[in-house]
Amino acid sequence: MPHFSLPAKTKLFYVARGLRYALLAALLTACSDDDEPDTIPANPAKITVPQAALHPEGIQYDETSKRFLVSSRTKGQIGAVKDDSTYAVFADEPRLISTIGLNLDAGRQRLLVAISDNGANTARSTPATLRQLAALAIFNTTSGALSSYINLGTLRPGMPHFANDIAVDAQGNAYITDSLSPIIYKVDAQGVASVFLENAQFSGGTGFGLNGIVFHPDGYLLVAKANDGSLFKVPISNPAGFTKVTVTQSLVGADGLLLFDPQTLLLVSGSQTTVFRLTSTNAWVSAAEAGKFATGAVSPTTITRRTPGDAYVLYPYQATSPRFAITKAAF
Repeated sequence: MPHFSLPAKTKLFYVARGLRYALLAALLTACSDDDEPDTIPANPAKITVPQAALHPEGIQYDETSKRFLVSSRTKGQIGAVKDDSTYAVFADEPRLISTIGLNLDAGRQRLLVAISDNGANTARSTPATLRQLAALAIFNTTSGALSSYINLGTLRPGMPHFANDIAVDAQGNAYITDSLSPIIYKVDAQGVASVFLENAQFSGGTGFGLNGIVFHPDGYLLVAKANDGSLFKVPISNPAGFTKVTVTQSLVGADGLLLFDPQTLLLVSGSQTTVFRLTSTNAWVSAAEAGKFATGAVSPTTITRRTPGDAYVLYPYQATSPRFAITKAAF
């Protein structure tokens, strides 16, 4: 076949056009790589949140909005944390001195918050509230609006108070532990407050007494006592008939609780820097350790469920820390 040769100018045209196309393709690829967001894994192993001196105490996972809600001992506000570590204020107002335990009552669109004052929030603490405040605040989970604020300490004036944790039963009644007085309060679905149970066995002496609390669907509460690690079973219909759960494992430092299923309780011990998995085969007459998860020196406080199979532990670190973390428990 005959050989045809392109003129030199034509060759240069095609070479130049080819170079332009190659350069354009390279630029498009680079832009595409820059614009592509980093992939955030589902249920990440650890979320580190760069919020200084927040010192959160309570945590709940909000499945509807795909966020964690956290409290703050030092600032009082409630915050929302996404998997990408971003933090936004969910709710705040002057009466939130130190926010402690949280309970997300998703079916009723309520976030229940225990309010106390141990002096950690220097901007809001006052002589009238220091070690005297035990309150319950209720927020709408959609708007963040405060719907109710109930001062529980007025039920027992003249006693020291520290509202710590909250459980909610099937009827919407809330039960709140007081760590400085041997009391469990009750606030019904209409907002009427009362002393549900008061007993000297709940006293913490000079330290913290009652701490974490959960509702069991069979009609009773499980309540932890921090100073000696006691675990109590309190029937809703007969609170005075409470019993102590027999546990061979030391639970000293018991803080937050999570009822993972009717036979399994996860318990955070801050002083032992450990999350214990307890199981019971006799309706919590007794319980045995079925695993534990060491957190390290991060001052763990409490734990929340994220999916049916995952639980996340709150690591506040110290009151002045530049960050806090939310970590998946790995037993």
